Amino acid sequence: MVTVAKQQEGTSQSSSILASLVQSYDSQHIHPTVKPVVTIPKAKYGGRYTVTMLPGGGIGPELMEYVKEVFQFAGVPVDFETISIDPLREGNEEFEYAMTSIKRNGVCLKGNIETKSFIAGVPSRNVAIRSELDLFVSLLHCKSYPGIKCRHKGIDVVVVRQNTEGEYSMLEHESVHGVVESMKVVTTKNAERVARYGFEYAQKNGRKKVTTVHKANIMKLSDGLFLETSRRVAKDYPDIKHNDMIIDNCCMQLVSNPHQFDVMIMTNLYGAIVSNVVCGLVGGAGLISGRNYGDHYAVFEPGTRNTGTSIAGKNIANPTAMLNASADMLEHLEFNYHASNIKKAIEFTINEDHLHTPDLGGTSSSTDVIHNILKRIGKLSRNHNWYENESIFFGILCLLRIDCLNSISQLHEHIGVILRGSGTRKPVTE
Repeated sequence: MVTVAKQQEGTSQSSSILASLVQSYDSQHIHPTVKPVVTIPKAKYGGRYTVTMLPGGGIGPELMEYVKEVFQFAGVPVDFETISIDPLREGNEEFEYAMTSIKRNGVCLKGNIETKSFIAGVPSRNVAIRSELDLFVSLLHCKSYPGIKCRHKGIDVVVVRQNTEGEYSMLEHESVHGVVESMKVVTTKNAERVARYGFEYAQKNGRKKVTTVHKANIMKLSDGLFLETSRRVAKDYPDIKHNDMIIDNCCMQLVSNPHQFDVMIMTNLYGAIVSNVVCGLVGGAGLISGRNYGDHYAVFEPGTRNTGTSIAGKNIANPTAMLNASADMLEHLEFNYHASNIKKAIEFTINEDHLHTPDLGGTSSSTDVIHNILKRIGKLSRNHNWYENESIFFGILCLLRIDCLNSISQLHEHIGVILRGSGTRKPVTE
């Protein structure tokens, strides 16, 4: 009887766990902007996160050094596991190690990884990362900086891009000599995930309109399925206006009247085109960050995914896009104080101090911009009270044995040492 009871109890527990997992899965795919209920533990030790860093090629390595410099100065509780992938190597050992690192840490900051091999069996490393981690959506928030002279002012557009299918499925073959076929894959499942993500984002962030970009007049089955799915999902959000636009007309409309757009959802290739057009409208490739999300992993990178090989090592690369990507990453890790300071320092540097790199029509070097951002972060941190900073506060609790301290003054002395080591500049006083 006891054995039967235990078996029944075990079966009941298994059923309960299975029901919980199914409920979590359904919840995540109905509301994809909400973090999964059952989360994979991130690499967090003593209040500090470990993040995978993939510098990539071109200007990537120097931009990553700037990120490390800013993080160290600001006392950001993040450690980087840096992995370089050789673009000339045809083997996948480095790539597989990078994937293992991302899966272990859960979060990655990356530059554009070149794949210089044209052998059919060597896929694009960037595309492979998104596919293997199922990073089904890419998000770009393209917003004008008042301090940058552009044809259009006040642009505020969000591009939501399907990230793993379409023309980027990497399914090509030569049917007969001289005839190559490339497959474009669109599935209802991923089309709905992206559409729902776009509408959920609009709803949560007070956006009023979602535009589906397509070419269903020509690709009636593939783009037709994507458009049909978007229209069906739109019915679940009656308070948000939905319209659609053909990709070629969309590009013309973006250049002539970008203010008509709010949130835009589209398939993979159209997303690559539209992202570059909108980033060009607000100042170029060096400003806007990109976020890639899946159910369990997140990867942050510059929005236009350019390598910048021609300007590498010349101290003229714009570090803004990579720093914005790092700040997006900090928001994802819920280090909102540090993320806010970095973004505010960037805005002050561009809009008020007018330090612009050559891509923005200025004469400032990369290091000029970074040094000014550090100065601005120092000013922003000066009025910050240490106990309001959650990461430092819990770090202090972990590192100090308060029961061994003889007085409040000794406690303050120990806290001061920790804060100075973490990069916080304000001294602690009673």
